[in-house]
Amino acid sequence: MSAADPYSALRLRDFRCYLASSMLGTIGFQVQILAVRYEVFGRSNDDYMSLGWMGLLMTAPALLLTLPAGQIADWFDRRLVICIALFVAACGALGLYFVSIYHGPLWMVYAAVLLRATAGTFTQPARGALLPQIVPNDELANAITWNSSNMQMALMVGPALGGFIASKSISAAYLTDAACMIVSLFSILAIRHRRPVAKREPATLHAVMAGLRYVTKTKVILATLTLDLMATIFGGATALLPGFAKNILHVGPTELGWLNAAPAAGAVVMSGLIAHFGPLKNAGRALIIAVIGFGAATALFGISESFYLSLFLLFLTGAFDNISVVVRHTLVMALAPENMRGRISAVNSLFIGASNRLSDFESGLTARLWGPVASVVFGGVGSMICVVAAAVKWPELRQIGSLEDLRPGISPAEAEEKGVEEKAPA
Repeated sequence: MSAADPYSALRLRDFRCYLASSMLGTIGFQVQILAVRYEVFGRSNDDYMSLGWMGLLMTAPALLLTLPAGQIADWFDRRLVICIALFVAACGALGLYFVSIYHGPLWMVYAAVLLRATAGTFTQPARGALLPQIVPNDELANAITWNSSNMQMALMVGPALGGFIASKSISAAYLTDAACMIVSLFSILAIRHRRPVAKREPATLHAVMAGLRYVTKTKVILATLTLDLMATIFGGATALLPGFAKNILHVGPTELGWLNAAPAAGAVVMSGLIAHFGPLKNAGRALIIAVIGFGAATALFGISESFYLSLFLLFLTGAFDNISVVVRHTLVMALAPENMRGRISAVNSLFIGASNRLSDFESGLTARLWGPVASVVFGGVGSMICVVAAAVKWPELRQIGSLEDLRPGISPAEAEEKGVEEKAPA
């Protein structure tokens, strides 16, 4: 398959099954999280901190279980791990459904959300590690770009669908999430061909931590993940959208769905551009500019009082953020040794999950202290400061070149014996 073919990865049947599962899983989660945020915000008498506590609750499984989840993804059949996690996620969604229709106490809502978040903690490392098994190495960058586009399309459809369903029935949104999880599970089972993992290490604490050691010693990956972590913690505004929709923009749950979908719409457009024009040639420079643009658009969103202007600014945040997503995921998947991809993907998931949920907590806390507008403006400016600091701290960021030239790094054994800095990409 020609490397110039922008649709090369899409011609692979197993990759299409993978995309279908990923899209359904993401849509279901987005429908659920919009509904549960809307419900919790209303039941807590419009307390912004309730949205922050929700984010902190969802961070706990990521912090405690992501690294072991990566080891499991390297030790067991990755398809099986994903399917079990999707089944547990469906159970969590059904729990939310029954709590909603029977008007259970708020702690039951939190318990079901915790179960759902725990399942997601095991899903993401296995998904990330499965992708290189079903796509040839020379088409991996193309597959990651389309996978990012697919995810962002789901992030666009999910909130819009969630807002529409939630405006009719909150409990129906949870039932939709459960249905998406089950169909996503069967899509994973439809994948037929996978390259075997070359070597499975014993499940020791030393082995579990190998992915984290590899990332901390491979400066270009560490710099990219750290930049994304800090920019997302400061620049995330999605947790506060129920409050912005209700109290600042004066719109209902349907419009809230569009606000949640806008960043994904921008990301879909950007993914299409990247896929058609080929892998980024000066990825480091593009990453730095993109994060600065993300921070600026976030700060402007904070002071906007127009629904349509806010929609456009959120669209821009998604477009800029997608550049960071493509660069980060390509680095992690292309440089990671095959037998460590689960654990390295777990570290990537840990950074992403922690940043998203800690961002929710930071946003809720600062919104309670300073108000939602000051919270979002501060976050956008903080993101821009972070990217400047990261570019100074790690010159390797500015030196990232073409994504299509990346190749797998070294094994854990070589990393332990010779030191990653010596042979792993800087």
